[in-house]
Amino acid sequence: MNKRERATAAFKGLETDHVPVCMWQHVPPEYWGDDERFAQVQAKFLRDTDVDFMKLSGDKYFGWPATVLERIEKAEDLMKIRRLGPDHPYIRGQIERTKKVVKALEGECPAIYLIFAPLSYIRLKIGYPKMMQFIRENPEAMKHACQVVAEDVKLLVQGVIEEAGADGIFYSVQNGEQSRFTYEEYRDWVTPSDKAVLDFANSLSDMNAIHFCAWEEEPNRLSVWEDYRAPVVSWSRYFDIMDIQQAKKHFGCTVWGGFDNRPGTFLYTAGRAEIEKEVESLIAQGGKQGYILGSDCSIHNELPEERIRWVVEAARRI
Repeated sequence: MNKRERATAAFKGLETDHVPVCMWQHVPPEYWGDDERFAQVQAKFLRDTDVDFMKLSGDKYFGWPATVLERIEKAEDLMKIRRLGPDHPYIRGQIERTKKVVKALEGECPAIYLIFAPLSYIRLKIGYPKMMQFIRENPEAMKHACQVVAEDVKLLVQGVIEEAGADGIFYSVQNGEQSRFTYEEYRDWVTPSDKAVLDFANSLSDMNAIHFCAWEEEPNRLSVWEDYRAPVVSWSRYFDIMDIQQAKKHFGCTVWGGFDNRPGTFLYTAGRAEIEKEVESLIAQGGKQGYILGSDCSIHNELPEERIRWVVEAARRI
């Protein structure tokens, strides 16, 4: 199998010749202002690590650029949020840059583009304290804002897949920490906009992955995502479910993960032989069907890329 065949088979839950590997890093800020250089950084990462498919970065385009969010102080003002529309630089910029990245990858492997859930785009603009204050003061206003953002995010999803040539999306759903919302609150306040984007993405591609993000040093309330569906789930093994077979059973699809992504953990400190032994152990647990080897979340830039290549090369020998 080549990389595209291997990754596609894994997304379909079919047996692969070798377990595909995909880890990812954020692109350093010094490259954000030049789309050509940004694309070359992503292509260089592919060549240096030899991963089987690429999770494309959304760096620079995080916080939602709605005018009303710039200096917002009252939850009720969320009702004033308006659509950006298909020609807004925030949407067009991501589509045009993704075109350049896909071209730079030269068709070597599939590529899926990072998309955040609507509430996360708002939180990335206004911060956690205001997000929590506003959603508790006026849930209906935040739900309205999330639905407005979701409609624009669908334009972005369509553009990066149909126009830019990405194979699918890497859909990061967040804010599921057990202490943040009750089950009922999350399902009422957050799920509708989450699923509006996810269901639309699934209508366009069968190469989407959901990322159940865990980065607040607290496990997620996984039950809030129980009916979220995509061919692949990227989950946080070191926060939520350690056992790979249990994760496969819980999510009911191909699962993607294995290594802790946090600095100072095993991937950053172990020797090559130790890492190769861990790869063998993870593949023995996950098998060659329904498993992709990766990490809980983004690999920090301090990790030498050769260490990711050690993982790839070890997986190709099994």
